[in-house]
Amino acid sequence: MAKYILVPDSFKGTMSSVEVCEIMARAILKLDPAAEVVSIPVADGGEGMVEAFLAAIQGERIEATVSNPFFEKMKTVYGVIGEGKTAVIEMAACAGLPLVGDRPDPERATTYGVGELIMDSVQRGAKKIILGLGGSATNDGGCGAAAACGVRFFDDKGEVFVPTGGTLHKIARIEKTSHPELHKIEIDAMCDIDNPMFGENGAAYIFGPQKGADAEIVRTLDDGLRHLSKMITRDLDCDVSALPGGGAAGAMGAGMAAFFGAKLKMGIDVVLEAAHFEDRLRGAKIVFTGEGRIDAQSMRGKVVVGVARRAVKHGVPVVAVVGQIGEGAEAAYSEGVTSIFSINTAPLPFSEAKHHSKENLGITMQNILRLMLRT
Repeated sequence: MAKYILVPDSFKGTMSSVEVCEIMARAILKLDPAAEVVSIPVADGGEGMVEAFLAAIQGERIEATVSNPFFEKMKTVYGVIGEGKTAVIEMAACAGLPLVGDRPDPERATTYGVGELIMDSVQRGAKKIILGLGGSATNDGGCGAAAACGVRFFDDKGEVFVPTGGTLHKIARIEKTSHPELHKIEIDAMCDIDNPMFGENGAAYIFGPQKGADAEIVRTLDDGLRHLSKMITRDLDCDVSALPGGGAAGAMGAGMAAFFGAKLKMGIDVVLEAAHFEDRLRGAKIVFTGEGRIDAQSMRGKVVVGVARRAVKHGVPVVAVVGQIGEGAEAAYSEGVTSIFSINTAPLPFSEAKHHSKENLGITMQNILRLMLRT
């Protein structure tokens, strides 16, 4: 009985990683009915991360009522895995851009609800938290989440307040008085970008416009993050100004490191460790991975390369099934990828091709399997 391992990313705009696994598995079992198929769907830390984890690793979905980006109450969910000892939280679940609808406002948006989710998981007994940083509507440097967990921010009048992107400049003092239980918690923050906290490549300038910030607001947000960085260095004796990934999720990457002692890790590494990927490689015939587009950017530790780097150590071939093959994709071969196949069957623009993605993925997988099973 052949063992196949499926570890795809989502195909942005067309298929979630869970759907990709389902389509791949159907194709395999159609042509190799006795096969053992191990599915490990991957998400990069944004929307869909909890569902991907629960599909890959047995766990439980927990519902909680927390604050949305504008401090309004909402119901959302997070996951618990590992006998309830590890919580899996998407910051986008309560601070994500889709939640603001037609009123994007990074000056007012908060991550307070993320802190409430963290506290809910801790009070339920979590000893470790995996936090996805991605898809945010915010630019508060994680101050909202920190405030929900007990960190206090004072203005120049000595009054406590919850800073948002537009009021970071009002921070006169930070007092790190977080909940005692948090000191015992290990936090891994999934972060697939290396942008710093502020500056021309930082959170405000690179990601602010997609959250509704014009040029003037971008400058205000960036100045606020610069001020927050100085306050963190002075009051917490922690310099996160140049931390790679510090700019993730409105600079929540920097805030998680400073306020919570979190480790920023590539998302694929967190998923593969949690899923015990290398243990599951034993006896595998092949690994199928993939993403919407593979190109030079994929070499920066994204899903395909992250999977290949681990599989090659165990001598297991890796086939990448992707939407598009872009410039620089050939570098994946030196990282352990055996071969790359595009699912596109005709030179159509994405606006048209996306409607056929599921069908084309199934056809491509069957063609690969037909070749494999005849050799």
